[in-house]
Amino acid sequence: MFQRKTSQMAVLIDPDKPSDDEIRSIASLAVDSAVDYFFVGGSLLTNNNLESCIKILKYTAPSIPVVLFPGNGYQLSSRADAFLFLSLISGRNPEMLIGRHVVAAPYLKMSGLEILPVGYMIIESGRATSVSYMSNSTPIPSDKNDIAICTAMAGEMLGLKVIFMDAGSGALHTIPERMIAAVKGSIEVPLIIGGGIRTPEKAASVAKAGANIIVIGNAFENAPELMPEFAQAIHAGN
Repeated sequence: MFQRKTSQMAVLIDPDKPSDDEIRSIASLAVDSAVDYFFVGGSLLTNNNLESCIKILKYTAPSIPVVLFPGNGYQLSSRADAFLFLSLISGRNPEMLIGRHVVAAPYLKMSGLEILPVGYMIIESGRATSVSYMSNSTPIPSDKNDIAICTAMAGEMLGLKVIFMDAGSGALHTIPERMIAAVKGSIEVPLIIGGGIRTPEKAASVAKAGANIIVIGNAFENAPELMPEFAQAIHAGN
């Protein structure tokens, strides 16, 4: 599904946050902006809105793939197109590395979803984020390029098909472009970057550094009207 030679944009939607009307508005704006993917999920889902969120996205924007970005293995829906099967290779928590995957595997096998094996790396962003807290994992320091490079290479060598470097929702700082470029130059699989990207200019610099897919979430919760500018900035690299 993901390609290494392009710069694409994914809009991250937490089903707990927007109303149905807001989801419809986001989806319509995404179509007009030529958004490439919807990533759907959250660290905790408490309102049981996952199915309805995906249903609205598929009805309003049927041309945009819906990819589940799960906070846990229970965030499943056969309405989606694909599932990020995240293995937290930057941490040392065995439950996030392989434990929960064993429980989810038979359900995913029957789901009909495209399963995307992803090496997930949390990068320090200047503050504690939901993903670092919920995963009980220490992020990779943002100035330790060598650790990030070796971790990404190990994930690729283990057979993971995508590397996802994430500063986390609400990050104070984005992942440094120098680290993104260093990791991109050391792997052959697509690279996803997310967390703390709040302006089109920053999105453009992340794309220029080598990100294949750039995930934008909080910025559109506050100012969804900026979506066309973000998409244009990211796609300009193509």
